[in-house]
Amino acid sequence: MKLVISSVILVCLLGVSRAIAEPAAIHALVDGFHAAAARSDFDGYFDHFSKDGYFLGTDASERWSVNEFKEYARAPFEEGRGWRYKVLERHVEQGKNNDVYWFDEVLLNTSLGRCRGTGVVVKEGGQWKIAHYSLTLLIPNDIADAVGAASIKQDGLPMPKL
Repeated sequence: MKLVISSVILVCLLGVSRAIAEPAAIHALVDGFHAAAARSDFDGYFDHFSKDGYFLGTDASERWSVNEFKEYARAPFEEGRGWRYKVLERHVEQGKNNDVYWFDEVLLNTSLGRCRGTGVVVKEGGQWKIAHYSLTLLIPNDIADAVGAASIKQDGLPMPKL
């Protein structure tokens, strides 16, 4: 009976340990992702992505596979012009199984201001990798209409009638 109770306790402790370790690993992955960008570490940065990952940037045209994003990022990284974001807050959520997590974070950038990064993280070859990352600008509600109108005007689109 003691063996059964000890086994149950061990399994529970291992489960709790994993429940704590996995989110910590996700935070470390995303922190490393941002740190590599700040150092203009091209290989280190792209090692954080899954092989078939995607990056969505702040412009509507910026939906890149990892290979397409590498082409965009190569010159700035080679010139030492990686991007720096300070993480103000981050939330990590677990999917229904232990092989998928997602996160959202509020970031601060000197030229873009407050931004939001969201991502999906998957296990690939036993390691956590970013399969999808999206960066958006956080626009205060009191100026959102003006920003939206300026965006529509710049794109040369007619103002929609909804």
